[in-house]
Amino acid sequence: MNFRITLWLILGMLTISHAQDPKSKADNLFYEYAYKEAIRAYQKEQLQRPLTKDQTLNLAEAFYKIGSYESAAKIYMEAVKKDTTVSNYHFNKMLQAFVLNGEIERVNAFLATKNGSFSSEVIDNAAFNYELLEQTATTADFKVFNIMGNSSQADFSPTFYKEKLLFTSGREETSKNIYKPSGESYLELFVARITNEGDVTNPNIFQYVPRTRFHQATPFYAEQEDALYYILSNAEGDELAFDDNGKNALAIGKVDKYGTFQFLLRDLSTSFYYPFYDTESQRLYFAANFEDSYGGTDLYYVNTNSGTIMSAPVNLGPRINTPGNEIAPYVFENSLYFSSDVFYGLGGMDIYKSTIRSANQFSVPANLGAGINSSADDFGFIIRRNEAAGISGYFASNRAGGKGNDDIYGYTLQKTPGLKTLLVKGQVIRPKNAQGLSEVSVKMLASDNSIIREVFTDNNGNYQIEIPWRDAVTIAVSKENYAVKTMSYRGASIENIDDVPLNFELSFVEDVITTKENLPVIRINKFYFSKGSAAITAEIGLELDKVVQAISDFPSLRIQIETHTDSRGNTNTNLRLSQKRAEAIESYLLKNGASPNSIVKAIGYGESRITNNCTNGRYCLEILHKRNDRTLFVISNYDQLF
Repeated sequence: MNFRITLWLILGMLTISHAQDPKSKADNLFYEYAYKEAIRAYQKEQLQRPLTKDQTLNLAEAFYKIGSYESAAKIYMEAVKKDTTVSNYHFNKMLQAFVLNGEIERVNAFLATKNGSFSSEVIDNAAFNYELLEQTATTADFKVFNIMGNSSQADFSPTFYKEKLLFTSGREETSKNIYKPSGESYLELFVARITNEGDVTNPNIFQYVPRTRFHQATPFYAEQEDALYYILSNAEGDELAFDDNGKNALAIGKVDKYGTFQFLLRDLSTSFYYPFYDTESQRLYFAANFEDSYGGTDLYYVNTNSGTIMSAPVNLGPRINTPGNEIAPYVFENSLYFSSDVFYGLGGMDIYKSTIRSANQFSVPANLGAGINSSADDFGFIIRRNEAAGISGYFASNRAGGKGNDDIYGYTLQKTPGLKTLLVKGQVIRPKNAQGLSEVSVKMLASDNSIIREVFTDNNGNYQIEIPWRDAVTIAVSKENYAVKTMSYRGASIENIDDVPLNFELSFVEDVITTKENLPVIRINKFYFSKGSAAITAEIGLELDKVVQAISDFPSLRIQIETHTDSRGNTNTNLRLSQKRAEAIESYLLKNGASPNSIVKAIGYGESRITNNCTNGRYCLEILHKRNDRTLFVISNYDQLF
């Protein structure tokens, strides 16, 4: 892919978070976006002295920017091997270079070495999207076309504006000066007509915002409020405004239906990108690179009251934000669409879709697949329904075959993009104290019992697994010395599996096993048969149900049923009675779900194992005789297991 100036370069979005004053000619060239010249300068300086860590990373990124992914990956690898503290942002860049260089197999190998640094959400997202992209190579039933209104310069960030399309452009037919890093004009807002076929023609400068000599870009029009949100350079009149370190940043502004302008988010040291106002939640979404960023630029929102800022920025969290860059949020029918250059995509920026499950909970972002996405940068996705085209919209891309740097593409779909997913979430607790259990294995199994996905509960016992849709799954929950629980879902049960939390109770081995007569036995309350009877009463059944539960929860247990009588009555009669009782208990257990493999033996000992002095011919109180009338469920393999 040939190197072309993209949106993120134009806006300076990928300035690395580590502060570094330019110390050499190569550094100056790099920070001026003159990447080819910077590479030559760094290589020349390298002959005289070793490059610093930051300079080495700059050199790698410069190769990445010009599309020399093999060289970028090699230098990133050298940096990672020399310094294990290389940021996740740069590690993500290295993995992206592998992807773009066609070395997918190396991604997993290197990812394993960084497994402890990336969040569990990133690992989950990666596994999910690798499987997703294997199952679906392209976005189904789509048509993508390059709009007529594109120019030979950058055109991107479309938004619906009444019956027209607003977008950003760096084309030269404006009165603005040339922006040195891009070699194009300072960015300007344009409006164009949408034809009946969905094409976009006759672009003109958008006149309904206060004009400025500097950047105005990434607009969003909120139809119900009749208000326009967009970014613009921090400036005082005709002069750019700089912070104490000489940095100029981008702010978010708003023009209401009366033409009144106001700054909404403005910080001379922080740039904001891609505002999106969600009327239903009254949230203003945007991208920025604050100190709590998970990588490069992250997605945030602020709560508003009819567009007036009412809260501090809230990071959307590690399910959405990654070690890479996330931009261009867009909410449609309870789904968040955005773009990310995280390593598990097709390369460059890809467009993802995540279901908004609650106020701050999102499903695993799903790659929209080839067609909408490419190995280049794809971003600024917008979508709507209309009678003529069904699902349609626009996005920007610098894929091969375009007219300029970034081009706007239209698309039509038969249904909303993105595959149906399967989400299982809940909590695992120990019933004895109702406390959540950490580090519990939660496996999702396929119909052949192969492992689809395995996660471990957090410190509060919470877990979440999301995969591309399957018609049948089994959830297996286990932890050493704790119970094992499995639940299978198919048909109607799987259709509603994500409606309510799926919680599990895992008993600890000590909760169900105790010691009696120096033997490990299942912990139950003592019960008694009627005199001379082997019938299982309701009261006895309640205790036997606990045994069924125990050997179901701990399927590796092997038990021996041992019944005993007191010494009263005929010795042989007592022996036969105890055997009948043992067999009746075994029959009950098997009938109520116990595995035959769990029961080693059912044996009646009669009065042969009296525990006190109440033997034949001796007078004893009733309470002492009853101590000998007992049933034990002995764990025959306890020593092997525990």
